[in-house]
Amino acid sequence: MGLSIIKPNSTIDFVGLRKYTLIISLLVMLIGVGSLIMKGGPKFGIDFAGGVMVQVQFDKAVEPDTLKDSLKEADLPGLVVQRIGLKGDNAYLIRASVTGANPENMRDLVQSSFSTHLKDVSFEIQRLEMVGPKVGNDLRSAALEALYYAVLLIAIYISGRFEQRWVVAGIMAAALATALYGLGELGVSKQYLVITAMALTLVLCWKLKLNYALGAVVALIHDVLITVGIFSVLNKEFDLTIVAALLTIVGYSLNDTIIVFDRIRENIRGRVAPTYGEVVNTAVNQTLSRTLLTSGTTLLVVVALFFLGGSVIHDFALAMLIGIGVGTYSSIFIASPVLLALSPEEIPAEEPKKAPIVKSEHGVV
Repeated sequence: MGLSIIKPNSTIDFVGLRKYTLIISLLVMLIGVGSLIMKGGPKFGIDFAGGVMVQVQFDKAVEPDTLKDSLKEADLPGLVVQRIGLKGDNAYLIRASVTGANPENMRDLVQSSFSTHLKDVSFEIQRLEMVGPKVGNDLRSAALEALYYAVLLIAIYISGRFEQRWVVAGIMAAALATALYGLGELGVSKQYLVITAMALTLVLCWKLKLNYALGAVVALIHDVLITVGIFSVLNKEFDLTIVAALLTIVGYSLNDTIIVFDRIRENIRGRVAPTYGEVVNTAVNQTLSRTLLTSGTTLLVVVALFFLGGSVIHDFALAMLIGIGVGTYSSIFIASPVLLALSPEEIPAEEPKKAPIVKSEHGVV
C-alpha cells in the first residue's frame, strides 16, 4: 500500500470553501495587477528591456555597494550589482540599462572605473553582453507567444482527452493561431494580440462548451497572473529565466489538474454521488494525498535551489516556489469549481440498455 498522508475517504468540503477561496484569489490578483499598472508593467531585465551585462572576477571579496560607488562616475542608468556563485568565488554580475553603446567602449569604461577606485584589488572582465531595445522587444513578444501557444495546445489536449472533441478544439486553436500570426505580420503589436487572443480563447471555450479545457485554462491564467503579480510587488526583475519558470509552472499545474479531472470523470462514470458537487468533492479528497506528496517533494528541491543555488538562479527558484504553491491551490480551488459551475447540478441518470435485436428466419424476435 502506497504512502498516504491524508485518507482517501476524507470528507473535506472543498466545494463549500470555493466562495472564500475565490475571494482570496481575486484579492491577490487585484493586488498584483494594481502593482503592474502603477509600475507601468513588469520590471523587465536586460533580456527584455535592453542594456549591458558585465561579469567581473575579483581576486578578493568586494562589497556590492563598493562596486556601485566606484561606477557612479560612469553614469550607468538602472545599475544593479549582484554577487554570483558561492560567497568565496568573488564573481559579480553588473547590469545597466544602457542602449546603443559600443561594447568596447563599455569595457573600457568599466575597467577605467575599477582601476581608479579599486586600486588594491585585481580584477578580470570575463564576459560582456549587450542587448539592444529591438532585440529586447522581440524577446518579450516571443515569450508571450510561447506562453499563449502552450495554453492553446493544452486546451486542445484537455478537450480531446476528457470530452473527445479533438476536431472542435483543433479548429478553434488553428483559427486563433492563424489570426495571431497574420495580424502580427501586418505589424499589429503582438503583445496586445496575445492578450486579446487569450480572452478570445476563454470566450470560445465557454461558447463551444469545452468545460474541462476552460477550467484548466482559467487555472493556468490564474497561476501565471499571481506569480507575475507577486514579482511586481516584490520589485523583482522579469527576464527569460522567469519565462522558463512560468512555462514550467504551467506544465506542473496542468499535471495536478489532469489528475483531479481524471478522478472526477471516473466518479461520474461510476455514479459515486447523485450531484456534480459531491462528485467533485469526492474526487479532490481522493487525490489530495497524492497532490500534497507530489507538491511537497518538488518544493523540497526548489527550496534547496532557493537557499543554496546561488544568486544567479535565486529569482527562478522564487518563481518556482510561488508557482508550485499556487498551482497546487488552483487545481483544487480554481479548476474544479470552474468545471462545477459549467456542469448541471445533477448527474444525468444512466440510460437503460436496450435489449439486442435478434433476427431469425421468421423475422425479428
